Amino acid sequence: MTRGIVYIIGGGPGDPGLLTIRGKECLEKAETVVYDYLVNEDILGYAPADARRIYVGKKGGDHTVSQDELNRILVEEAREGRAVARLKGGDPFIFGRGGEEAQVLAAAGIPFEIVPGVSSAVAVPAYAGIPLTHRSHTSTVAFVTGHEDPSKEESRLDWEKLAGIETLVFLMGVKNLPFITKMLVEKGKNPRTPAALIRRGTTPDQETLAAALSDIAEVAKVRKFSPPAIFIVGDVVGLREELAWFEKKPLFGKTVVVTRPEEQAGPFAALLREKGANVIAIPVIRVTPVDDTGPLDEALSRIASYRWIIFTSANGVKFFFERMREKGMDVRDLKGIRMATIGPATAAAIGKMGLRVDLVPEEFISEGVVKAFDNFEIAGARILLPRAETARDVIPQGLAKRGAIVDVVPVYRTVGSGKDGSDLVRAMEDGDVDVVTFTSPSTVINFIAVIGGISKIPPSVAIACIGPVTQAAVEKAGLKADIMQGPYDMAGFAEAIEAYMKGK
Repeated sequence: MTRGIVYIIGGGPGDPGLLTIRGKECLEKAETVVYDYLVNEDILGYAPADARRIYVGKKGGDHTVSQDELNRILVEEAREGRAVARLKGGDPFIFGRGGEEAQVLAAAGIPFEIVPGVSSAVAVPAYAGIPLTHRSHTSTVAFVTGHEDPSKEESRLDWEKLAGIETLVFLMGVKNLPFITKMLVEKGKNPRTPAALIRRGTTPDQETLAAALSDIAEVAKVRKFSPPAIFIVGDVVGLREELAWFEKKPLFGKTVVVTRPEEQAGPFAALLREKGANVIAIPVIRVTPVDDTGPLDEALSRIASYRWIIFTSANGVKFFFERMREKGMDVRDLKGIRMATIGPATAAAIGKMGLRVDLVPEEFISEGVVKAFDNFEIAGARILLPRAETARDVIPQGLAKRGAIVDVVPVYRTVGSGKDGSDLVRAMEDGDVDVVTFTSPSTVINFIAVIGGISKIPPSVAIACIGPVTQAAVEKAGLKADIMQGPYDMAGFAEAIEAYMKGK
């Protein structure tokens, strides 16, 4: 019988950026992923698309799958010869059941590897600006489970000793908060000791509640402060106002919807997350090559006749060069042809092909491209424009007026993604969305189709669009563009959203 292997991976506390390199490596070769409630689902994207995904719950004592059943799944999947990623929140050996699962695998003779993770016990306080140790405040710290049943006749915890430790970190202790605070005060902890609860730590939904030890249980009850949360007691909590860096990010607590195609959403989403935003990616369009490659093939057959090639998007670059390769051509066939792009992102795509870009306009729109050619003599020149199947004719018409011969060749088209927008509609109705972003007219049209009409967009949701053409599509659809920026690139777009939210 072929034996597989189980990687027991600590997925970190919530921020996908805190997954370890080794954890990512193991996920990338997994054939089955078994994951918990507290794991950020963005991390699952590192697993192969065809990997089997098994959700095993474990939320506040409500287990979708029992521990015995979970153990059985791990053993059976491995015995089938599969590489299994057992993905757990935080660190698998810090108040998780990673040790128990490893024992089951060892008893079954299944090879396994423990991949430590960044524990919420240390990461969440750090994201809240609370150092667990500090030379001026504390030299001792203890990590404690908050799950202990207060109705038990005898506690396994030595509350008297715990009360004497300078910094205490309780995991999973919200439900038992009155009992925990009562025991600490009774055993000698100063009731005015600073304390803090941190909910959904290291994520854009992070919320911190600070109060004195004797008051925090009542304050949490009034605020309806629900788990999952970390509870910290100690003088170091008082440093939070000075050191709270994460919650001071400009888009912290704001949710931004990104509608770009899946393969293009990543860099823009990363810019927004760097500013503290929660990003909902719902790609409403897919970019595909055109069905009829005849016009492109004809242009490639006479490629040497062109003086310029103008690319208006990275998609145009991608599909143009893919077809070149399919036809047995490479960059040597472009010798002597000058390259122009609509903006720096498209220029970067050309640069990856090993080619130098000769012209990038100051204004990253079609009108800017036409204006930039004022500095070149193009009368009689043949120019190739590989672009989307449907696009404005500003460039070919503008250059034709200057005497150029422009061959417009469609190389790709955009189609609806077929995504289900029901979850997003509910999020907007619940007030959990602040901004929806559009980067092209096709994203506008298909987003409205996905959610079922503009009536589903509440007035509280700001509409952000890049470039005047997208703005015109927004307004044509019956919406108001709240955020419009220049220059027309993703970095500028993110800056414009930040400026709008700051002003608001």
